Amino acid sequence: MASSAEPTLALVAGESSGDLLAGRLLAGLRPLLPHAHLHGIGGPDMASHGFVSDWPMEKLAVRGVFEVLAHYREIKGIQTALRGQLLRERPAAFIGVDAPDFNLALETGLKQAGIPTMHFISPSIWAWRGGRIKKIAAAVSHMLVVFPFEEAIYRDAGIAVTYVGHPLAEVIPMAPDGAAARIALGLPAQASVVAILPGSRMSELKYNAVPFIEAARMLSLRDPTLRFVVPMAGAAQTSYFLQLLAHAGLHNVTLQIVERDSHTALAAADAVLVASGTASLEVALFKKPMVIAYRMLRASWEILRHLGYQPWIGLPNILAREFLVPELLQNAATPAALADAVWFQLHDAANRVKLVKRFTDMHHALLRDTARLGAEAVMTLIDQPRAAR
Repeated sequence: MASSAEPTLALVAGESSGDLLAGRLLAGLRPLLPHAHLHGIGGPDMASHGFVSDWPMEKLAVRGVFEVLAHYREIKGIQTALRGQLLRERPAAFIGVDAPDFNLALETGLKQAGIPTMHFISPSIWAWRGGRIKKIAAAVSHMLVVFPFEEAIYRDAGIAVTYVGHPLAEVIPMAPDGAAARIALGLPAQASVVAILPGSRMSELKYNAVPFIEAARMLSLRDPTLRFVVPMAGAAQTSYFLQLLAHAGLHNVTLQIVERDSHTALAAADAVLVASGTASLEVALFKKPMVIAYRMLRASWEILRHLGYQPWIGLPNILAREFLVPELLQNAATPAALADAVWFQLHDAANRVKLVKRFTDMHHALLRDTARLGAEAVMTLIDQPRAAR
C-alpha cells in the first residue's frame, strides 16, 4: 500500500501523552514509508521513528486558560512560523495529535490551502464545548478517534472518521507483571506501593505536586512501610518538582523518582494518585485502584467548571458512565482528602476486585490494531487524487 513517492509528513504533538500516541501511529506508518521525511513538533517516542522536531515539544505543554495566556505570544509565534513553513513546503499531509487549541487553528489554514489534514484524538466535544464540531469540520480532512462512541459523532457531522482503538490498550499488557516491575525498581515484593502522578506539564506540577506529596507524607505517618514511586516525564520536570517540594518543606518525604518509565511504576503499584488526563486511562489499563485529582489556577477553574456536560472529568469514569473511582478537584483536593481516598483504595479488597473486572472489560473494548488502522487511514489520505480532496 506504500506510495510510489516518499512524501514529507508534518506532525505536531503538544505533550508526552501525544508523543506516545503519535509514536504508535508512526510505528505503523514507517514500514510503509521507510524514507519519508517526518518533522514538526514532537518528543522522544516520535523521534525513535526518525521524526525531527523543529521546536521543543515542551513549549506547547501548557494547560489552563490563564496559564496559556501567559505563554500566548511564544506559542502563537511557533504556530505562525510552522504554518508559513508548511505552506511553502506543502507536505503530503499534516497530522495534529491532540493539542486541539494549537492544532485545529493550524489545520484550518493548511486545509484551506489544499493540504490534507488529519487529527488524531478527538477533542472532548462530548464532554464540553460541543459547538467545536463546526470548527473541526473546517479544519480536518479525516479524524482518527480512540473511543468507540466518538465514531458516530463525526460520521453524523459529515466528517471522515476512523475508530482506531486506543494505542495504550495495545502498549499495556492485559495482565501486567507487577512482580517484575518491582524487581526492576528495586522495590520489596511485599511492600505496599503507591504511585503518584502529578502531571507531565510544568503547569500541572505547579498546582498538583505539593498537595499530592503532602498526602504521601500523611500516608507515611499512618503506615511507615509504604513506598512511594513518582514517575516524571523528564529531567526538567524532575528539577521543577524537587524545587516545589523544597520550597514547601517536603524535601524529606521519601520518594523514588522514575524518569520516563511511568508504566513500570504503575505495574508495581497497589494504588495510584493521578492527575486527571490520559494518565488516568493508563492507570485503568493497568487495572489499578486510583484516585483522580486536579488543581489549577483558581481563575481558570472558575471558568472551566461551568462548561462541562457531564459529572465526570476522569477518562475511566467517563467510559464507565459512573464514578467508578473518586475524583477530587480543586478545593476538594486537599492533602487530607487525597490521603483518605488513597488509603481506601489501598485497603478495600472488594473494591479492588470490582475495579480489576471493570478495567479489564474497558481494556478489551479499547483494544484494536491502532498502528495498522491509523497508518492505513494516513495512506488513504495522502494517496487520494488531489482533485478528489
